[in-house]
Amino acid sequence: MFSRSDQEALAVPLQIQKSSWSTTELEDLRDLARTFCQKELVPNQERWAAEKKVDRELWTKAGEVGLLALSIPEEYGGGGGTFAHEAVLYEEQARSGDSAWGVTVHNGIVAHYILEYANEEQKKAWLPKFASGEMVGAVAMTEPGTGSDLQNIKTRAVRDGDHYVINGAKTFITNGFHADLVVVAVKTDPDAGAQGVSLIAVETDTPGFSRGRVLDKIGLKGQDTAELNFDDVRVPAANLLGAQEGLGFIQLMQQLPQERLIIAVTAVAGMEAAIDQTIAYTKDRQAFGRPVYNFQNTKFKLAEAATEAAVSRAFLDQCIERHLRKELDVQGAAMAKLWTTERVNKVVDDCLQLFGGYGYMTEYPIARAWADIRISRIFGGTSEIMKEIISRTL
Repeated sequence: MFSRSDQEALAVPLQIQKSSWSTTELEDLRDLARTFCQKELVPNQERWAAEKKVDRELWTKAGEVGLLALSIPEEYGGGGGTFAHEAVLYEEQARSGDSAWGVTVHNGIVAHYILEYANEEQKKAWLPKFASGEMVGAVAMTEPGTGSDLQNIKTRAVRDGDHYVINGAKTFITNGFHADLVVVAVKTDPDAGAQGVSLIAVETDTPGFSRGRVLDKIGLKGQDTAELNFDDVRVPAANLLGAQEGLGFIQLMQQLPQERLIIAVTAVAGMEAAIDQTIAYTKDRQAFGRPVYNFQNTKFKLAEAATEAAVSRAFLDQCIERHLRKELDVQGAAMAKLWTTERVNKVVDDCLQLFGGYGYMTEYPIARAWADIRISRIFGGTSEIMKEIISRTL
């Protein structure tokens, strides 16, 4: 027999277990992030899904409370924190059930391309606006015909005096509708393969830039995922990220481990949230005169799910610690993304099954989570690409 204390310990939600890298400061930030998510994100889910985008004002509200550019140095208007600060925000967003706000791309990806590769003038011009929410960031890599094959992108940037002239199209661009600055992967030398790829920052008020449709997706309904078009877009040559042309592929490879770690963070937090929801539902829902939780199959499925989450959390925490020490390599990030995204898809599917028919109703968070989480095995590099990356180091 379990004692009362044993039972209470077992009833502790998975989501409140502290990570090995957590600190008092980070837990204070977690409280702020949780409050913001509950107040600003949760009540708007259905409306944002219908409109296929969040409110533009959400970005400035987040800037006002200090949740943007958390890991950007204070000298550029950022929070002066580390990836751990970002991870706390992303976890709380995932646990709130929101998948609409593209803050992971803005904070954890685009801002760091600017921080690492832009010149000092650009950093001072753009990063404070990232921190305030005045400027929203996006990164445009994928094209209609290339998918994960970044070496063969078709978008061209041709040098013309002190400018580059950009022509091409991008698709599946998170924050594409609201973006004020887009980091665009282009070919500056179409015959040089990976060595011909460069990254150029494009402000979206530049003539020739236009947005296509906001895409209708299986999940992530409220996220403004858009098509972008470049028709003789002239941008200053100084907007080239890096000291010279041809560094784009290297820059992408340097930043992709953090992007994949972000995906792993949201996957594990989403897994934990789904399990918590399912435990609560099955203990409340009655079938054949007793709670659904009391059936052996329910207990065993949840035991398996809790174990999957615990193992994933331990591996994720290890990867975050390595990243904070600047030791996380491409292989490790690929492993983190592969493992956590495959696990979260299995766990959420098993959890949905325990909801029965209600699990298929979109009014239930588990149904939305099931649809949202499917993309995690695709974006940031598919599971198959992750396996290819890992296998190269074996």
